[in-house]
Amino acid sequence: MKKSIILFSALAGLFSACQTKTAEQTADSLATAPDTVNKNSKACYAYIKNRDTVSLSYTIAGNAIAGQLSYNLFEKDKNSGTVAGVIKGDTIIADYTASGEGTTSVRQVAFLKKGDQLLEGYGDSEDKGGKTVFKNLQALKFGGSIDLSATDCK
Repeated sequence: MKKSIILFSALAGLFSACQTKTAEQTADSLATAPDTVNKNSKACYAYIKNRDTVSLSYTIAGNAIAGQLSYNLFEKDKNSGTVAGVIKGDTIIADYTASGEGTTSVRQVAFLKKGDQLLEGYGDSEDKGGKTVFKNLQALKFGGSIDLSATDCK
């Protein structure tokens, strides 16, 4: 009986020592591993249907985005400009500063990331200080109208 207790204790000690070494090796390898999170990455999306084209390209820095957005919808004024905003979870909320037909305007835009698509958000909006904003971000509906698909950046 005494031999089995000693044998069991020796096996438990050996097992414990192996576990500690593995944990140390894991901690060391994580400390020296290169950072795999791309802090500044670029993403590009496009919507092309019939005679309508929408393109969005942006750079991500932390949870902030900045880039270009262009709408070319059939029988409507073409406009293009810059977007600047934040990513909250899987949703982009940004200000779109657009120029079209000789005027510049600022409006809030929202996109929901779903797989390799960005679904444009829509909902009630209002003018606040010369900028068109959504009345209630939580009430936005996404998809069905303009769904952009991931594309190669040029």
